Amino acid sequence: MKLWIIILSVLITQNAFAQTRISGIIKDQRGHILNGATITLKDTYDGTISDSTGKFSFKTFEKGDFILEVRNIGYKSVQLKITLPEKEPLKLDFNLKEEISELKAVMVTAGSFEAGDRKRAVTVLSSLDVLTTGGANADITATIKTLPGAQQVGEKEGLFVRGGEGYEAKQFIDGTLVNNPYYTSVPDIASRGRFSPSLFKGTVFSTGGYSALYGEALSAAVILESIDLPERSEASASFSSVFVGGGLQHLANDKKSSFGFDYGYTNVAAYFHIVKQTPDYFDMPQYHTADANFRIKTKHGGMIKYYSTFSYGHLGLRNPNIDSMSLKNAFGLINTNWYNNLSWKENLGNGWKLNLGSSFSTNLDNFNQQIQNQQNLPVYTGKIYIDSLNFKLKNTENLAQLKTVFEKRLAGISVLRFGGEYWYAYNKSIYNNTFTAYNGILKDNFVALFSEADISVSNNLAIKAGLRLEHSSLIQKTNLAPRIALAYKTGKDAQMSFAYGIFYQKPENNYLQVTTNLGYTSATHYILNYQKMNKDYTFRVEAFYKKYNDLLKIYPVYNNSGSGDAKGVELFWRDKKSIKGFDYWISYSYLDTKRDYLYYPMQLQPTFAAKNTLSVVTKKFLTSIKTGFNFTYSFATGRPYYNMVPDAGGTKYVIRDQGTTLPYNNLGFSMNYVPSVGKPHAKTFWVFVASITNVLHSQQIYGYNYSHDGTVKVPITPPAPQFFFLGVFLSWGVDKTQDAINNNL
Repeated sequence: MKLWIIILSVLITQNAFAQTRISGIIKDQRGHILNGATITLKDTYDGTISDSTGKFSFKTFEKGDFILEVRNIGYKSVQLKITLPEKEPLKLDFNLKEEISELKAVMVTAGSFEAGDRKRAVTVLSSLDVLTTGGANADITATIKTLPGAQQVGEKEGLFVRGGEGYEAKQFIDGTLVNNPYYTSVPDIASRGRFSPSLFKGTVFSTGGYSALYGEALSAAVILESIDLPERSEASASFSSVFVGGGLQHLANDKKSSFGFDYGYTNVAAYFHIVKQTPDYFDMPQYHTADANFRIKTKHGGMIKYYSTFSYGHLGLRNPNIDSMSLKNAFGLINTNWYNNLSWKENLGNGWKLNLGSSFSTNLDNFNQQIQNQQNLPVYTGKIYIDSLNFKLKNTENLAQLKTVFEKRLAGISVLRFGGEYWYAYNKSIYNNTFTAYNGILKDNFVALFSEADISVSNNLAIKAGLRLEHSSLIQKTNLAPRIALAYKTGKDAQMSFAYGIFYQKPENNYLQVTTNLGYTSATHYILNYQKMNKDYTFRVEAFYKKYNDLLKIYPVYNNSGSGDAKGVELFWRDKKSIKGFDYWISYSYLDTKRDYLYYPMQLQPTFAAKNTLSVVTKKFLTSIKTGFNFTYSFATGRPYYNMVPDAGGTKYVIRDQGTTLPYNNLGFSMNYVPSVGKPHAKTFWVFVASITNVLHSQQIYGYNYSHDGTVKVPITPPAPQFFFLGVFLSWGVDKTQDAINNNL
């Protein structure tokens, strides 16, 4: 009897302390083994970690209902309800889903160079780069020209990208189009941009494949995002060889609002007296500029921003008339421009955001050209091809815009955006010359609807898909533009991207003044790139193909029968680490493009396109002498030029002369001396700047102008071989000397 009691007690004890083995294997959704995953019974001390083969195994004495939890960094945790003890060991396999993170997720980069303070973007080009690029003179466009895809065109304003005309690249500020981003140019002399790089915290230069939220840009888009609140209040002043200025920025004590204003005056009379110019300026270029802003942070974390800038300028110059050495072309210009931008970003809750943007701009150009004799008096020769150059043109451009974008956060970091925009454009031209007169008004009610989704399938795969619908009342045409881009992470800091899209643009107003019986021009983009990028290095290679359709032809009749294509490959390398305290980047573009448009008799390489373009930018700051040295070397193979005239039958143009210009060479230099560095108690902060373009005095020829009979051929060259700049910038309240020192040097 005692023996049975002992045996029964042993059996009961063994049953009471029986263990259950739990084992299995941990993988991701693609079947890859995950080692180091933590497997635990919640609210107990039992658990283990998966080994190098993804397997795990542990025993537990627990019994009852429990939650088995599996966790691994970068993956969503899994919880499974189980009952213990079990008669048999538990065999459980898990497939963990990757946790999509804003910091780790791949970004679509095909066609775009991004810069600014985006949370998960290592910048390619920052606002500070614009300020410190040698020879760029703090001009956004001049700095962008050192990136792949942009051409070195010096006789016209604008960005010429991948075989596209300058007007095929548009600029946007806080979501809305800028109608006149450059100062009005004069014949054969390019003008600089109107906006300072210090206004912006983020910049996207898209050489193609850009977002469906933007339109009316056939080849490229420069998307600028203005700064929010300043760090603190400050006053500033500037004195230079060509301008003086000053301003104030005031930040409220609660740091939730600010306002500011600036004024600048430019007069190059003294500079032109020292540095002789090829044109004879009878009215020295003068400009008055003023801007104002306010910014308000809302209680829900949103931001209201308003920016306004006004400019007034005039100039007059004479050049020899190409058809008669005894005559001159006297050209005069008066320009008035006013630009306003109001935006509101707001968090609506439950993953919703609202972006409202509005802008209004007006631009008035008064052109006046006379044929003058050697005594600078107006004359008439009786020759149509000379006397027709006497003209007056008054051109008014107004543009009002309203844009609404709703944004909804989806699962993970995926986002859906949709909305619409309305533009009202008004253009009035009054033109008179010796033989004709014209008075025309163009009005356009332009409406666009768009939708776009950023889908992060995983940290390694992202998709951007969009659709844009546009309608213009002026040309009575509608278009539908699909766009899609993919990005796949190929390794640490490395990824590949592909982009496809169709892009539309109306003909320019000077052609629509002749006839509105025209349609949209279009370009289809295909882009493939590879990029490896971290905070120290950037390597990028990109191939593209662009097909032009419905380009504008103006001879013998106006229509959309033009066509063309562009293809090529581009390389970019930036290194901030290999040489201590030294930053440099190298960009190279190969472009093969032809187009049949305007009066071209066939598909030809356009005069603004070079096959090979190279830029090398270097930056070095020496703390021992508080000085930065910046060099930029740009090279481009020669561009084609043509002398085209109508044939005898008046059915097409024929090429009477053609050739290739000299290769383009330009070494730019700038120096920044910052004596306030290392003086934390200084009350006034100084930056001295000196810069020069074309240091080596290279001969630069952009093309040729021809006389009426083709016997005289005059090269188009810069107004002076070099440009020099000296300036001192002062600020009180905020130490801005770091703006003269390159990133993290």
